[in-house]
Amino acid sequence: MLSPIPMERRNSQHASGSSSTDRMGHGRTKSLGAINFGVGLGANGYGGPSSPKPIGSPTVGGGAEHEWADIQARTFCKWLNKQLESQGLDPMVDLVRDFSNGVKLIQEIMSEESLGRYVKKPTMRVQKCENAAKALNFIRGKNIKLTNIGPEDIVDGNLKLILGMIWTLILRFTIASITEEGLSAKDGLLLWCQRKTTPYNPEVDIQNFKSSFANGLALCALIHRHRPELLDYHSLDKSDKRGNTELAFKVAEERLGIPRLLEVKDLCDVEVPDERSVMTYVAEFFHKFSSEDKAETGARRVEKFAELMQGLWTNKNDFERRMTLLLSSLESTLHSWSLIPQSTTYPEAISHLNKFNEYKKTTKREYVKERQELAALYSNIQTKIKTYSLRSWEPVNGLRLEDLERRWQEFLVVETARSRGINATIRDIKDALRKSFAKAAEDFVLRLQEIEQAIGALRGSLPDQKQTLIRLSSTIPSLRTTLTTQISSLNNSCQEAKVEENDYTVLTYDDLEYELSLAEAGVKKKVAFVDNQLVSAQHTNVTPAKLEEFEATFKHFAYEDSNTLGVWEMHSALASLGIVYAEEEIGIIYTELEQKFGQVTYEAWLDLLVDLTKDDASSPEQLREAFRGMAGDKPYVTDIDFQYAHLPKETIRFLSEIMPEEKDPQALEEGQERAVSEGQKAFDYHAFLEEAFTF
Repeated sequence: MLSPIPMERRNSQHASGSSSTDRMGHGRTKSLGAINFGVGLGANGYGGPSSPKPIGSPTVGGGAEHEWADIQARTFCKWLNKQLESQGLDPMVDLVRDFSNGVKLIQEIMSEESLGRYVKKPTMRVQKCENAAKALNFIRGKNIKLTNIGPEDIVDGNLKLILGMIWTLILRFTIASITEEGLSAKDGLLLWCQRKTTPYNPEVDIQNFKSSFANGLALCALIHRHRPELLDYHSLDKSDKRGNTELAFKVAEERLGIPRLLEVKDLCDVEVPDERSVMTYVAEFFHKFSSEDKAETGARRVEKFAELMQGLWTNKNDFERRMTLLLSSLESTLHSWSLIPQSTTYPEAISHLNKFNEYKKTTKREYVKERQELAALYSNIQTKIKTYSLRSWEPVNGLRLEDLERRWQEFLVVETARSRGINATIRDIKDALRKSFAKAAEDFVLRLQEIEQAIGALRGSLPDQKQTLIRLSSTIPSLRTTLTTQISSLNNSCQEAKVEENDYTVLTYDDLEYELSLAEAGVKKKVAFVDNQLVSAQHTNVTPAKLEEFEATFKHFAYEDSNTLGVWEMHSALASLGIVYAEEEIGIIYTELEQKFGQVTYEAWLDLLVDLTKDDASSPEQLREAFRGMAGDKPYVTDIDFQYAHLPKETIRFLSEIMPEEKDPQALEEGQERAVSEGQKAFDYHAFLEEAFTF
């Protein structure tokens, strides 16, 4: 025989009225955030109905109270049937009748763990109570707190207490595990719904699990957000509440496998939908789509990598295009010079001289600037390739920097010859002034070249290079003084004497000033570059472009006297980068940086930003996993997979152009999704990554 089972009424309503009143408030103020596997819930969940009605009748009252109880009873019964169906057991029809002998309740909570012997076909009240007590004791033994309910309440069909018990189980096993950005249970589920339906505002504005779901649009938006091919949200009649709700129920049941826990009238024909019933149904959507949301992380990683590759591809093409154009322009200039006849008169020589000077002020400076920018662009490309460990790259033969340098030197020889040819026709200018100006200019250019050569010959450690650059930078003021005094005086003298040509140099005062400004800018840029490299040596995951952005932001907001940031300056600097914190959080971060670095210096600022952006980079294996997840475990990815991953159209277009095509895609194996349809393309992401990275 079965051993007698205690029939203790857990705060049952069979107790006296005064005791019942004292028990009403006990354990009913728990918040949803407190729900976990070690904390129980009252039968009312998170502040549900007040004390139950006396037992003896399955009804719970009339009017609105009966309406929500009827909705909950049907919804909870369908939820329980889903559990019974998974065990191959017969479904329930009526909660009160089917739970009255305790057998269905035992079947509901039995999974892989046995409750022991129980009366499977009870006929006597004591047997039914024993079954119900066994099930309740098992539930309480799992650290699930049930209050105000005893075995007699189940046997006697107290619907309100039974609904409260089932709601506790739903919270524990369906809703309590939901988390979203630090929020759990009800709040986490609500935040998830709000985030997923943000693109559908203001038509869908989810603020609760009652009125926000009354017109069916919120459910349609959740489905369209994750599976846009299942329904066309934008073509819905937004005023057709019943039609939209029925459509959502039908699609969810037939295409997503989400059971129809609610009926259309439960949302559309009531003054306020029942919150618990709506939460139970919406939780099914969360668990269905949560696994698909993991693919968003992979999609973002692929998107960032695609942006990097697209930018690099653009830079490479831009380099070769601009190099081709510069070399062609040099050839065109040389050809035009060869067609100019020798001057025979003074006006002609002056005219040629004026045109040559105009060339030096415009076209020549464009050549000089373009030459320097091409060198910088090439350096940036190589830095990106090294930073992200991509396959090495060099321009095609004839378009490399050494090709340009060789042609540039040849061009300068012809340019110098051109200048001297013009100056040779003018002999009546004072030779002494020419020599004096030429010597000063050449000495000046030589000093500039020494600076350029010193920069080009920089070797050794970065700190040593920094010291060399500081020394070179200190010579710029003396050069400017020489230019604005000695050379300026010589230039004025030549102008006064109407000396408009000089056979001893092609340089003018404007040239020297321009080249000095270039040299000064070059030193400053090199210092900034070395500084970035010093920091990059410590933070290899930060790109030079990011370092420049971080440094420019810091300089903009830092105190000039101390080169540090105050708390509000740091708050503003972060905000300018799109990183916003609450006042309390920014105070905590600032204090931590002060404790670590003494002050919020550039080093502290960079340390903070490196930590905030540490997940931006992706390894080859991470990208491979991202592609595999996007492809549904297939060894290839299709254009429809890109659309399912919600990649931007520009990203999809770029990937489709550069990824190698899979000519013979294999048939789907078990567990793989989305085969290649007619007219679609398949791409070999394994070959694409092997081509992109240096393994």
